[in-house]
Amino acid sequence: MTPEPEPAAGAPGADLAVAAGGFAVGVVLSALGASLGALGTGYHTGRGGPIPLGVTVGGVVGLWVGLLGAVAVCARRSGAAGPSGVAAYVGLRVAGVWDVAVGAVVGLASQYVLIPLLYLPAEQLDPSIAHQLSKPAQQDTGSAHGALAAVVLLLVLAVGAPLVEETFFRGLVLKGLAARYRPAVAVVATGLLFALAHFEAVQFAGLAAFGIVLGVLARRSGRLGPSIAAHAAFNAAAVITLLH
Repeated sequence: MTPEPEPAAGAPGADLAVAAGGFAVGVVLSALGASLGALGTGYHTGRGGPIPLGVTVGGVVGLWVGLLGAVAVCARRSGAAGPSGVAAYVGLRVAGVWDVAVGAVVGLASQYVLIPLLYLPAEQLDPSIAHQLSKPAQQDTGSAHGALAAVVLLLVLAVGAPLVEETFFRGLVLKGLAARYRPAVAVVATGLLFALAHFEAVQFAGLAAFGIVLGVLARRSGRLGPSIAAHAAFNAAAVITLLH
């Protein structure tokens, strides 16, 4: 394992401020995108039930614009030029099959071992916890009827989301925090921010734990390949299970 490259000079404080602003912009654009999707599908958020694919896609794409915009701004401020410069700035690279294999194993282990064990005590007290944990994913996948819809959902949640979120949280936020604080503090703080960003109270502990695992992968490898693969496997396992 190679250590993570040192952050670019002058990046830490400014990058964290830009990241916060980018996330705020992303939340606003996410709400706008989801609203446009709701208008197009006739969906009313207050009625609950499965969320139309158009609403899900509109929401996540809006969020991605804000997150990737923050990454682009910070990379440009550091002197990085072009897509390759941005990729180098956040450590966006994959070291062959090894990154994919290790990441996939960690992602699946997190989905099927870490999360169940974490919530096991709570489920003993409240059996409905299991249903509450899967509810957001069920809402996102419930309206994905047909092969095309399933493929689009997998591309969004198991490809796009891991790539964008890892670039933002482990590539930008973790880098900024690690330049100011001890690595362990930076990894835990990034995991907590990752969980908070999902706005899911019941799922918070699991998301935070998984976010910490992703942070460890990124710090230990010095690149985003393993954490992206783990995130992709984690999300894909959930989506495929619910689609069936």
